[in-house]
Formats: sequence, structure tokens, C-alpha cells
Amino acid sequence: MLKQMSVKRITIFIVTLLLFVITAGYAQNINTQDLSSINVDELSDSQIMGFLQQAESSGLSESQLMQMAKARGMSTEQLEKLQDRISKLEAKNGTSNATEMGLQNRKSVRKINGDTDSLADPLKKIDTLPKQDSLRSRIYGADLFFNAHPVFEPNLTIATPLDYIIGAGDEINIDIYGQSEASYSLQVSPDGNINIPYAGVVNVGGASIQQATKRIKEKLTVVYKALATGGTKVAITLGNIRSIKVVLTGEVVQPGTYTLPSVASVFNALYSAGGPTSTGSLRNITVVRGGEVIAHLDLYDFLQTGSMKANINLRDQDVIQVSPYLSRVELIGAVKRPMLFEIKPGETFDDLLRYAGGFTEDAYTDRISVVRKTGKEYQLEDLLKSQFAQFEPHAGDQFTIEKILDRFTNRITLRGAVFRPGNYELSPGLTLSMLIKKADGLKEDAFVKRAYLIRLKDDFQREQLSFSPAEILAGTQADITLKREDVVVIPSLFDLREEYTVTLNGEVRHPGQYPFSEGMTLQSLILEAGGFTEGASVQRVEVARRVHNTEEDLTNTSAHTADIFNISVNRNLTLSDTTFELQPFDLVNVRPSAGYEYQRTVRIEGEVRYPGDYTLVRKDERVSDLIERAGGFTPYAYVAGASLKRRTVPLPLYDRTSNNLRQEQATKAALEQERIGRLQSLQSATNNPAGSHLEQNMQNNYVGINLEQIIANPGRDNDLLLEGGDVLRVPKQLQTVKVSGEVLSPVTSLYADNKSFKAYISEAGGFSQQALRKRSFVVYANGSARSTKKILFFNNYPKIKPGSEIFVPQRLPRERLNATQILGLGTGLASLAAIVVSLLK
Repeated sequence: MLKQMSVKRITIFIVTLLLFVITAGYAQNINTQDLSSINVDELSDSQIMGFLQQAESSGLSESQLMQMAKARGMSTEQLEKLQDRISKLEAKNGTSNATEMGLQNRKSVRKINGDTDSLADPLKKIDTLPKQDSLRSRIYGADLFFNAHPVFEPNLTIATPLDYIIGAGDEINIDIYGQSEASYSLQVSPDGNINIPYAGVVNVGGASIQQATKRIKEKLTVVYKALATGGTKVAITLGNIRSIKVVLTGEVVQPGTYTLPSVASVFNALYSAGGPTSTGSLRNITVVRGGEVIAHLDLYDFLQTGSMKANINLRDQDVIQVSPYLSRVELIGAVKRPMLFEIKPGETFDDLLRYAGGFTEDAYTDRISVVRKTGKEYQLEDLLKSQFAQFEPHAGDQFTIEKILDRFTNRITLRGAVFRPGNYELSPGLTLSMLIKKADGLKEDAFVKRAYLIRLKDDFQREQLSFSPAEILAGTQADITLKREDVVVIPSLFDLREEYTVTLNGEVRHPGQYPFSEGMTLQSLILEAGGFTEGASVQRVEVARRVHNTEEDLTNTSAHTADIFNISVNRNLTLSDTTFELQPFDLVNVRPSAGYEYQRTVRIEGEVRYPGDYTLVRKDERVSDLIERAGGFTPYAYVAGASLKRRTVPLPLYDRTSNNLRQEQATKAALEQERIGRLQSLQSATNNPAGSHLEQNMQNNYVGINLEQIIANPGRDNDLLLEGGDVLRVPKQLQTVKVSGEVLSPVTSLYADNKSFKAYISEAGGFSQQALRKRSFVVYANGSARSTKKILFFNNYPKIKPGSEIFVPQRLPRERLNATQILGLGTGLASLAAIVVSLLK
């Protein structure tokens, strides 16, 4: 697109360059009409932009400008350089000021002269067309002029039409070949003459190409004698064509005077003006030449048959008149083109239907509803199919074509346990037995004792008829004659009972629920589930079976509810093994072997000699044993801050193949996220002790331990037994205390033995106005927490240890009393005062 715009700018640049070439410094060297010595490299950017600004107002087409440039001697090399310079300027400046100013100039010229852009310039065409209104988009044929790119653009590369009338400004190319050779490109003068070298002046103005050719040959025969004998021949063609001006008036989108190529037709001119408006006629377009109407154009001929017989070539000063439409009707519904159509007197509904493309496949064609305007009110008429060829539409008629009914005239539906269920034709005398045979008979699982038929009565109420498929087919029951829209349903045995399944749980590879099959055994079920796991006990496989108590058992308090079977199964599931046949809804449990244990692992992190994962070797392994297996503490261990986490979803296990630094960073990030979550939980619990605190505490997986006492006295009660998934973390020697929450400046301070709770609060700027002091608490390094206690009127704050975090919760905002509450409070106080006074009397 950018390249196309650049080429356009180059061509229109030429005309301006002809006028302003003096300003480029060439006035003393060349003639202003000669561009052969122009050097684009010597032109400045400001000069080129100035030329472009002036060139925007040019009224010539691109092809005319290109021909002019070549005729004035500009070389192809200089044109390419000019194109490259303009492209670089556009890329540098985006949308240039020259372009914007040119558009303004062009619009102002168009406004003064009443001219619009040439059809040969589709880029200008985009600016001139307005947005299409909704009414115009509904008119048949109007969309022909909606396309932004001209579909009727004149073809300037076609062979010269023999009936083309030559006029002033046309260029005649004369090529002489044979015994003599010569070529001339001659322009027709305003008097209609051309001057052929050595032959003289020939008048060709107003003559057709065929007539001009004859005159020129006669003139050349005097000079070239061989033309008479055929030894020399001459070819006469049309070169550069002239421009003509035509006027478009009436109901067109942009009426005015248009400059077009002399080969333009009526369609070309209409497209340049945007076509007829929503009130313009597409069927009564006239061409006036010299005060007389020479052609009538009906666009429906082109739209229906592609005929362009009335699309004549235009001449200078021709007038195209678009009249308002005479009659317009509308087709709605099941036609291929539901639109507004313009009709002429004498046309019938058949003609209108042809314009609409005919009915769609689902159209109801026997009767069409017509709404007609009588001048006083609306009138409804029925148009029958037999009247289509005689019915003449009136202006404003609205035709509604309905769709056929969504129902069948002869449908029977068969469902259920037959080989070919579906919809069937209701043929005369069709019976139930015949329908079943049409469906290839009953399936093996069909319930042959009873089926039913759903039928619509005359008042469209449903009724149900029961029958026996077996007896119908055997002829022992009277056959049923079917009616339209009957629905026959033959159920399956499987539809009439609960789906049979068995359930297998426990130590098998794929436990779950399985479909029951007759003859299914316990061994086959285990085989279907992938066999036993390694820890399965095959000696006592339990099968629980449903029982059906008798009515007498219902009064017994110890009524039997299930039958239990304990079966010993061969682990290899061989055929020689004793089989146990299952029944529907049996529940099979395969328990693990006695003493079989899956490996349980724990993890120790932090300042121990060998951190990582450890497998528990005994059921009574304790924290002190884990410390011993990890090689004891490093010199930097802070034993008092050790914590034990017991959780259902442990932190990621230590990965020996991963980077240690990355693993440490991931662990720290997880711990920090957990710390924030715990503080939020405590804050919520502080604001609403009876609410969310209980739920959050249920998710707290920290176990408060005192590792110093555990190491000093291993094996005691505080030396906890380990469980799988436990995480023991021994931090580095901690030297800081963090202060968070409702303080003026949350801070991390250095730990000192002699500093109290309030001292750390002071280092954080003190309590904020929203601080809830009496609920302040401390979270210690091992995960335990201590809250502030109230002694009389004083707050007893917890002791601070290394690695602690002080958190001051936020006080909930107090709600102000509204007018109703204040009035209620005042009323209550007044009543209380009255009671006190009455008691004192």
C-alpha cells in the first residue's frame, strides 16, 4: 500500500515539478518544459515536500502524469530515485504534513469547483464516499457501489475502439513499416488537426478511429507510394487519451462535475459519484447529450443478465440524470434476496420473484401474505400461487413468504431394542408388526412381554397403548394399525433393572467399580484390576454381599445386613485355583499383609552436618535419633529456634540432583509465604476470635518442640515420635527481631538480651492509631506463639527471643451510630432514669 501511494505521489509530483523547476536552480540551464536533465539527488527534502503539497491539487490521472513525465524526458533512473526519496520521507515522518495539507487543498478545490476525483484514482475515491446508511444497504443493487475499489474502472490498456471519436488533446500514433519505416506520435490540436511530417495537415477532430485511419492513409499515399501496392503498411492507434468532464445530477451520493478519461462509460461515472442515494432510482438513469436524451440505463438488466448494452461511452459535457425511484416494494422471509426492490409499471410478482433470486428450499409457496397501503390504512391480501403471473405489485407493498411447517405428514418413530430404531414412513395400512419387521426385528435384549405406543389424539392430548411384542409378532394379539406421529417404544432388559456392578478396593493395581458379568469370579475380577500389589494379603480376601431380609427379619434388632466371605486366593491367579463366583453389587476388599510397611521418609534442614531425606527404620524413631543420624549440629546452629512441621502436603523434598543454592532459595520462599499466611491467620483470629481462627488453627501443622531439652534428655515424652512427611528445621544463629503490623515503621532490629517488648516497638516508631495493643503477640523461631496478657489494668507483653517476630494487629473500625440507634439509646436511658427515680421515691 505504501509503495502504491509512493508511485502515485511520484506521478503527480511531475506536474508540480514542471511549474517549480526554476526554484531548484535549473532556470538558467534548461527549458522549464524539459525534465531530461533533472537530478533528484540535488533536490532537498524541503523542496520535495513542498512540491508534493502543491501536487496534491492536480486533477490529472496517474497514467496521464506518467506519460507526461516520459514525454518531457525524465529518465527511468531518476523516477526510481524520486520514488526512493519519497518512501524514505514517508517512513521518517509517518503521515506527512504535505499529505494532510494536500488533502485540505483538494477538498477546498472540490468545494469551489463542484468537481470530484477522477475514477482512475481509487485512493481519492475512498475519501469521497460517505458511510452507507442502513436503508441503502437493504435496497437491491445498491451494494454495487459500496466497494471501496472501483469495479467499473476504465481500462486504459484496451485496443483502440474503432468507434472512438477523436478530439482535441488525443494523441495519434502512426507506425509505418515495410519498404519504408517511420513512427510518429502526434497530438490533436484544438482545431482537430494533426501535422504529419512530409505529408502535411490532416483533420481528424470529430472523426472515429476508422474514419481518421482512412484520411491519414490517403494523405500518406502521396509520400509513400508503396502504400497503394501493399509494399508499405501503416498502423494507426490511439496513444494518450484526453480527459472529459461529465455532470452527474439528481439522486446521487455526490452530484457534481467529474473529470474522467474519454473512454469512461456511464457505469464509471456512477461509481465515481458513489451511485444512487437511498431515494435514487436504479432503473431510470438517463444520459443527456446536447440537450437530448440519448440513453436510458436500467441497472437491473446488468444485475440479472449482465447486459451492458445501455452502458454507452461518454463524451465531454454529457449529463447523467438519476431520477427518484417511482415504486418500491419489500420481500421478507424465505426468498434468496429478502430486500427492497424497485418495480416498473406492468411488472408482475413473477418478475419480482426473479429479482429476489426465487424461493428458498423451505419456503411455503402456496400462499403469500401481502400488506398493501390504501392511502388511508393498511390492507391485508392473500396472494395464491396461481396468481403470481398476473398480480401487479403496488408501491409500498410488503410481501411475507413464510416457511413450511416444522412437522411431518407421514412420520412414525420407533425407539428401543430393535436393530434399526429411528423415523419411518407411514405407508397406507402400516401395522405394528410390519414396522418391527421393517426395523429388522427385535434385539436379543428386548423385553418382549410388554411395550407401549404413544399416540396423539385429535385434540393433541397424549394417550398410551400397551402391547406385547412377542404376542404381536406371534399373531396371538390383535395387530395395531399405526397413525401419523405415533411413537413406539420397546424397552430393553437392561433399561428395566439397575446397572449391575462389583466394587474392588484395597491392594490391587487398579481399584474401583467394574461392570458385572454372569459367571464373573473373584480371580477374574482381580485379573481385570491388574492383579495384586506387592503388599497384598492373598490369604484373607473379603467379599461382602447384599442380603435380602424376609419380612420376619425386619422386627429383629440383630437382623442380618450382609454376608461376609473370606477367601484365600493364589497370588498367581491360576485356573486350578478354587474359584469363587461373584454376584451383582459384591464389595471385595484386599487388605495389606501383616507387618508390611511402605517406606516413610522425613526431612531435616538447616544447620546439621548432613541435611536431607531420611527413611524411618523403626516405628519408635524419635527426633533425637534423627539428629544423631544427621551427624549433629554445625557450629552455627540455633537449637532453641528449631521447628518441627507435620503436614499432609510437605514442602518439596531435598533434591540431590538440583543446585543447592536454588533449593535453599525455594525453601526460604516457601517459609516466607507460610509466615505471611500465619500472620494473616492470627490477625483474622484477633479481629474475630470466634470465627475464622478455628478454621485456620485446624490447618496449623507446626508442632511446638524444645530441641534443647530433647537433646539434653533423649527418649523422654517431649522427644516426639517421628511420622512420615515430618520436616525438622534447625536455623542458623538468629540475631534479629522483626516488628510487623500496626506500627509506624515496620523494621527488623538487632537482638539484645536486655531489650524488652516495648523497646522493639519503640525502634519501629511506636504503635499506630489503629493498633490493638492488648492483642499483640510474638511468633518464635520454632513456630510457637505467645500473646499479650492482661494483669489488672496493665499489659504483660511476652518475652523476646532471637529470631522472634512481633506482630501488632489492627483494631477494627468502630461503626458510628445512626439516627435510629441514637434514638433507641436515648429512649433506653430515659426509661432507665424513670425507673431509678421511681425507686428512690
